[in-house]
Amino acid sequence: MIVGIDMGGTNIDGVVIDDGKIINTIKKPTDRSDLLGTVWTTLKELLKDYDKAKIKRINLSTTICTNAIIEGKTSRVGMIIEPGPGMPYDFLACGEENLFVSGYIDHRGNIVRDLDLSEIKKGCEFFKEKDIQAFAVVSKFSTRNPEHERRIKEILEKVFINDKPPVITMGHTMSGKLNFPRRVYTSYLNSAVHKTFEEFAINIKNSMEKEGIYAPLFILKADGGTMNLDKAQEKPVETILSGPAASFMGISALLPTGEDAVLLDIGGTTTDIFFLADGVPLFEPLGIKIDKYKTLVRAIYTISMGLGGDSAINIENGNIKIGPKREGKPYALGGPKPTPTDAMIYLELMDDQILNYHQDGTNDIKKIKERAKKAMTLLGKEIDLEARDMARLILDKMADMIKNKVDNILEEINSKPVYTIKELLYGKKIEPKVINIIGGPAKVLASILEEKFNLPSHYPEKYEVANAVGAALARPTTEITLHADTSKRKLSVPELELYEKISSRFDLNQARDKALELVKESAKTAGATEYELDAEITEESSFNMVRGFYTTGKDIRVKAQIKPGLIHQIRSDKNDKS
Repeated sequence: MIVGIDMGGTNIDGVVIDDGKIINTIKKPTDRSDLLGTVWTTLKELLKDYDKAKIKRINLSTTICTNAIIEGKTSRVGMIIEPGPGMPYDFLACGEENLFVSGYIDHRGNIVRDLDLSEIKKGCEFFKEKDIQAFAVVSKFSTRNPEHERRIKEILEKVFINDKPPVITMGHTMSGKLNFPRRVYTSYLNSAVHKTFEEFAINIKNSMEKEGIYAPLFILKADGGTMNLDKAQEKPVETILSGPAASFMGISALLPTGEDAVLLDIGGTTTDIFFLADGVPLFEPLGIKIDKYKTLVRAIYTISMGLGGDSAINIENGNIKIGPKREGKPYALGGPKPTPTDAMIYLELMDDQILNYHQDGTNDIKKIKERAKKAMTLLGKEIDLEARDMARLILDKMADMIKNKVDNILEEINSKPVYTIKELLYGKKIEPKVINIIGGPAKVLASILEEKFNLPSHYPEKYEVANAVGAALARPTTEITLHADTSKRKLSVPELELYEKISSRFDLNQARDKALELVKESAKTAGATEYELDAEITEESSFNMVRGFYTTGKDIRVKAQIKPGLIHQIRSDKNDKS
């Protein structure tokens, strides 16, 4: 059995999958004040009738780190940055305190100027006075030579030797890509959310052991893959936006397609929008942006809009305004404001099962429908519409908002090169042939969106818990960047902290083989099994290095990944509804 849990902004979903079939599901409200408790009570209820010893894996999509950043509940971080020449300090500053140190390593890994250890020790004492316990150490070309980052880390550990061991992120471990500002911000965020995620990880491991659950726990990453809990504690920044990743994987599992497509997860709080190019997901070419920080965290391309079934509705200057905020439950369920869910309930478009997901123990469906009618009546009076017409207008407006957003995103996507998880597609224009939808309102909005887009719109049988299905079936992934400089006879893989000697005759073919071997080994440490090791080369280059009239060596770069994908497809006689 495989268990999938997805923690959304409104609800937490769970599924149990056995031999490719969904055998149990659950949906409960998310308690934002107690996310661990929400996960744990959901897990206990989901598994109460099953033999826990048969669970092979638990995959969890969590908003822990994303919420910490957005809500400003992160650790105070001391930044030690070695920018070298030509980088403005203000542009790189982040965290609570920034120490910019002298020293410089060039793009080939040569030490041009050594560290001034006295300024580092002085800065560390300052951090200690400020009671800062989390740090990020980033040198400009540390992916070519991490020596300065490692030496600074050693100094930090000595200064804090009598205190609790500090959290220290070294920039070269975050990514093999060369974008220095993004590495600075990625390293900062990794240390900023480390304590929050570590506490969550420790608590959930302890809770599982008390209940006799010893299955390995995996966390979803933004690229649609997973990593085991130990790896997630090392790089919690990679769990940011794991929720949208679960959405995407759920749609892929339940509504597979090989066409250009728009994928929508319409939840209670937001609508997440994804795109496929010939059935392959679009990817962020450099990394995701979280809050104001551009990072090197690889991710599926997604846009989230503040529109969901529980978005608050207001009338402003005679016009309907839906969202972007969710101000509580739908009015029909005791909330303060009318919502699209109220319109769906009043029009009897949500069956009893969906109502039960929103009830929190209330079984008086007649009363719920009466309150939904009241919500539509109150709104209708403001613009002189009958309650039923008001409800229909709300759903039409909701569909228009989604259509307009998708059109605007497509215009932007098609104005520049298209990046997929596999390759860069020059000249490709995304021309959707189908709309695939999951989330609570999916069944209601499918026909309306089909008319708006003039495209077939589908929703799967388990549309209301598809995110949890996606979480359950996501397999472990990883990516590495191999760089070889044959004139210096050096090979580096920063993500693995691997730096070794090579022959001057080392070539691109050897680099490919080495990269595939290493990425598979890396995936195994992240929890991948042998049958999940689907490795591929995503980028490669080899250039001659010339000095004067002579070739002195080759500069070889290879990126390899374990492809994001599904453990297996869901077996169902009726998987797709339109």
